[in-house]
Parts: sequence; structure tokens; C-alpha cells
Amino acid sequence: MKIVITNDDGIDAPGLEALVRCVRRLGDVVIVAPQHAQSGIAHRVTIRDPIRINQLEPNRHSVDGTPADCTRIALKVIAPDAGWLISGINAGANLGSDVYNSGTVAAAREAAILGYQAIAVSQYIAKDQKVDWSITGDCARPVLKMLLSRDLAPGHFWNVNLPSPIRKNFEPVYEFCGLDTNPHNYAYQQNGDELIYKGTIHDRPRDPGKDVAVCFDERRIAIVRLAVGTGELR
Repeated sequence: MKIVITNDDGIDAPGLEALVRCVRRLGDVVIVAPQHAQSGIAHRVTIRDPIRINQLEPNRHSVDGTPADCTRIALKVIAPDAGWLISGINAGANLGSDVYNSGTVAAAREAAILGYQAIAVSQYIAKDQKVDWSITGDCARPVLKMLLSRDLAPGHFWNVNLPSPIRKNFEPVYEFCGLDTNPHNYAYQQNGDELIYKGTIHDRPRDPGKDVAVCFDERRIAIVRLAVGTGELR
């Protein structure tokens, strides 16, 4: 089985390498990732300008474009015979309403739009915590192996968020759950003619049993099945 790996943090991101290490045992890996960090760029695609591709080594390509561009190029040009696309591992959560502005999620969504099976994977980083990417990869591997073996209806993809902190010998416990539709608590601070976003992801509103609470409060791996048309659980 051939698996395309991409992300929105860029070709040199440690989360990408953690994902590659844990997926190599599960299939043949082809990396097609943005040349530069593209976090928060959502589902933007490039249609009017040329897109430069650089083959760094066999099966490793950087793309001067967005995460969705990477998916299109990977599945249309580089590896159209791929069975899956996995995007991540993102440095930071992509829960609830984050799925609409996340480049990580957009890459997986684009794959599902093109008729491929896909997974987006993100690592929540709790306040004052750091990420040990080797542990994150070890935690993600059994979950990815499980999802790769499951049936996934056309037009859907998986969104996976790992809790924080994850310590050595952490026993991965996952939960299939719904998408939390609560908006973030945020405001804008005015500084002359400039507005500065003010908000704290850790304090976001959440409903029990939905993906934010599962990941933040229960410290479980939150797994949501998303539909490409609406982003809602189906």
C-alpha cells in the first residue's frame, strides 16, 4: 500500500518526520509537503501561478504551495496510485471549528474530494507543555494502523487529535466522537488603526463528549469522521 504524507508545518517540521517514522511500517511512503510553513491557510489552492516542485530525494518532494496544493500534486501527478493520504502530525490541535481554517485538515479534505481515503493528525499542546515527537509518533502508530484497516465511506475522512501531555509509556486510548461546534472565545485589541487577535485555545468552550472535551479534559485521542461537504460528522 502506498501512503502519501503531507502537512501544513512544512517539509522540515518534526511532526512530519514523526509521522513518517510511524507510518513506514504500514506502507510505502511518498512525502509531498509544503516548502514553507502554511499553518492556518485553510483550503486555499493555487490556480493562476506556477507551482515549483523540488525533489529532495527519492519519494520526498517539497512544494512551493499550500497543503491542498500538495495533495492535488501528490495524487494527480506524483503518486496517483496511492491508497491513502495522511496529513500531519500538526504541532497544535485541530478540533471543533479549527477544521475550517486548518491547512492540515484541508490537505486530508482535498484527498477525500478527489476520491482518496485520508486522515488528518494533530498533536494538542497544553499550556506550558512541550512535545516529544518520538512519543507522539509511538502514540499515533496504533491509531493510524487501526484507521487504515477500517472502511471509510466515499466523501469522508478522519480527523485525529492527540492529547497533551503524552508521557513515555502512555497507553493510547481513543474515542470516536462528534465535532464540537462552539466558537472560540476571542476578541480584538485595538492599537491605533491595527487590530490584534486575543484568545486562548486552552480555555475554549466545549461540550461533554465532543472532540474538544475528549482531547482536552479526558486526555483521550479524539477521532472524528468528517464529511467533505459540510465538515459535519455523518
